Amino acid sequence: MLDCLKKINIKKTGIFAAGVLFGTAGVKILASKDAKKVYTNCTAAVLRAKECVMKTATNIQENAEDIYAEAQQINEDRAAKEAEYEDVTEKVEETEAE
Repeated sequence: MLDCLKKINIKKTGIFAAGVLFGTAGVKILASKDAKKVYTNCTAAVLRAKECVMKTATNIQENAEDIYAEAQQINEDRAAKEAEYEDVTEKVEETEAE
């Protein structure tokens, strides 16, 4: 019987016991009313942050759509001016050829 007790590693057993003790105390602390208040407040803060980020993302998306639409309009206007210029150039060349 004493041989069995001699084979037990006191250091490892103590570390295991301390882990169980801290684990049990940790579970009690994490389940307390104060901890639940902290969790609730943190969750509320995350939800507020999410709302702020979503508003910013929506604003950026709307601005990007406006920029894209304006860029398309600029390109359409430019293409129309180039087509107009080409028409005038062709008429001048025809007139000179005659």
